[in-house]
Amino acid sequence: GHVVRNWKVRWFVLLQDKLLYYKIEGGKKEPSPKGRILLDGCTITCPCLEYENRPLLIKLKTKTNTDYFLECCSREERDSWALDITGAIHAGHPVQVQELHKMKNSFKLLENISLHQIVEKMCDSSTGIKLTRNLEQGNRYKETFTGSALVDWLISHSFAVSRFEAVTLASMLMEENFIKPVGTRSTEATRYTDLSEQFLDDSTALYMFAESSKKSTSSKEQLQFNISELSGTIVKQGFLVKQGHKRKNWKVRRFVLRADPAFLHYYDPTKEENRPVGGFSLRGCLVSALEDNGVPAGVKGNVQGNLFKIITKNDVHYYIQASSKAERAQWIEAIKPLT
Repeated sequence: GHVVRNWKVRWFVLLQDKLLYYKIEGGKKEPSPKGRILLDGCTITCPCLEYENRPLLIKLKTKTNTDYFLECCSREERDSWALDITGAIHAGHPVQVQELHKMKNSFKLLENISLHQIVEKMCDSSTGIKLTRNLEQGNRYKETFTGSALVDWLISHSFAVSRFEAVTLASMLMEENFIKPVGTRSTEATRYTDLSEQFLDDSTALYMFAESSKKSTSSKEQLQFNISELSGTIVKQGFLVKQGHKRKNWKVRRFVLRADPAFLHYYDPTKEENRPVGGFSLRGCLVSALEDNGVPAGVKGNVQGNLFKIITKNDVHYYIQASSKAERAQWIEAIKPLT
């Protein structure tokens, strides 16, 4: 209500240029509308998170700056109303309406979004996602959030434009161990092979921040991996031995070679989180085998042979050992077309 800020049930009818609402008396709507919202020049916000305990809101702001808050019965109903109202607002622009319906089930994440940046904003005490206590099957969990609450938050902060896109982004946050499932429902969903099915857009599925994500957001030296570089097609992966840049010691790393975009990432197999400890773009790189007779300059420690070197366009040198000459040749063959 505009005078008394209470919430009342109203029957809504969407027309091409306006939204009518009626009072309900005796289970039936009255013949004349109680009011109307002119859609010309309106802006719509969905999901609207201005009321913490009302996650199913749509906000309409008219061109005269009047705010209307409309609460739906379910997320599906809310999103359906929002899509149809947006279509009516842009009714004079059929191309925009067509693009809107395409966008509903599209997946095109912004290329420069950093997962670390998203988690930092999620952890913000004022604008971040609200952490609450939740109960599932008799178990009480502290500092959790629901799957649907995270999807709403990602959309409202413009990290995603549709629920499908937000679910996929949330799955990436989970896959890179920034968030983790809590309780039976959300944990069981991680068994699905399809990334988009591993995270549940559901108000009964619980999640929480992984401890490693809290540590990573406080470290300014933490490597930043954006979504685009981790979204390429995996061409080859396997275990190789890499020389460190500072201590010049040799450590086993799991290497993952991706194309479109071309990146080589490496992971620490001793750590549980599935997040790279390093990586670089292959564009402009040089890759070559190193002869086994003698140790080249810049290489120290225990060298077993089967060495190859990658020099990035920023002149960073990576020395890597394969387990055999055949394996070294396979890696070089796979990397060269991507440089």
